[in-house]
Amino acid sequence: MNLLGYSLHQWVFGVLSFITIVFALMVVFSRNPVNSVLYLVLTFFGIAGHYLLLNAQFLAIVHIAVYAGAIMVLFLFVIMLMNLNADDEPQKTMSSKIIAGVLGGLLLFVIVGVLRQTAQILPQTQGAADIGLVKTLGMVLFNEFLFPFEIISILLLAALVGAIMIGKRETTESKL
Repeated sequence: MNLLGYSLHQWVFGVLSFITIVFALMVVFSRNPVNSVLYLVLTFFGIAGHYLLLNAQFLAIVHIAVYAGAIMVLFLFVIMLMNLNADDEPQKTMSSKIIAGVLGGLLLFVIVGVLRQTAQILPQTQGAADIGLVKTLGMVLFNEFLFPFEIISILLLAALVGAIMIGKRETTESKL
């Protein structure tokens, strides 16, 4: 399917990129910290869409579960517990804003320079179309890394039992 010379995959990438960048800018420029966190969750969903376009379904699901689910809930709790008010926040001077802008520009310059060199060094991978699929990850995990996987599951089970035993209240027989 070609729309104005571009494939559907390219259109979806462009729309997802635009939405992700807009929400990321809204995170930075939002005055309310709770709104910033909610915009960040929407940015994470856009990034997960990019992972799906790259055929990395497992990475997209883990990204949503870990970042948009668990970590952003912790951010919301911290922001709500801190009780941030604009009246209590110290105001930044114009010189500190200019210095921050110059340093941010220098950081961007360094990152672009490193990425340009990296693109020339890395070889182009051929025939790796199914590298991000859950099926491929499961086959590698349960064929090549079965023993370490089982050891980690036993360690997590022991940690879970230990946490339950530590958190368990002492019961007295006098209550019976």
